Amino acid sequence: MKKAVFFDIDDTILDTSTFAKSARKSAIRMMVDNGLPISFDEAYSLLKEIIGQKGSNYDKHFDVLTKTVLGEKNSMLIALGMITYHNVKFALLRPFPKTMDILIYLKSKGYRLAVISNGLTIKQWEKLVRLNLHNFFDKVITSEEVGFEKPNKYIFDEALKRMGCGAENSIMIGNRLDTDCMGAINAGMSSILVNSNISPEKIQKIKDDNLDIKIINNISELDKLL
Repeated sequence: MKKAVFFDIDDTILDTSTFAKSARKSAIRMMVDNGLPISFDEAYSLLKEIIGQKGSNYDKHFDVLTKTVLGEKNSMLIALGMITYHNVKFALLRPFPKTMDILIYLKSKGYRLAVISNGLTIKQWEKLVRLNLHNFFDKVITSEEVGFEKPNKYIFDEALKRMGCGAENSIMIGNRLDTDCMGAINAGMSSILVNSNISPEKIQKIKDDNLDIKIINNISELDKLL
């Protein structure tokens, strides 16, 4: 029986952290240049605090920013920030090198592919569609739909159910040991950790506990394991 392969999206398939940081900096620069009365460094620091408090999926970071600085929301500055953020983000949006080649390879081997993501459904589909990767995936399972985030076992169980496959025949690929890999292990799946600056101590812990987690540098190396 062929295995189902589940992917995380952000920082696994695409370098979300890098392009989001660049987009946020560009948005802040535009807002400051058009009248937000604090320095770029102050505004960017404040934005990071707001994102930390509200979470990355919150859609009104710039509303909170202008209200905090000005005492009220400024629609013009908010619009400038949002438009700049999205324009830069989508201009920089790229999958990691050889991602499409790997997905084609997995499909050619008969693997069924799906996504398990702690994110908003429309945002995750939007990334896949813009990257022209959406047709590779049978399902996109998100925490928004399921009501539970990784590493909660329920989101993995629900993903397995929707794909109609057993945990013993499934692999989770992600960049986070705690959420992606350990969540999958606790659901009875195996896992592959990619794009992670994992410490030697944690690598040793994986070995000592005999966990079914393999570690590779990036997604382009998946064909060596699958």
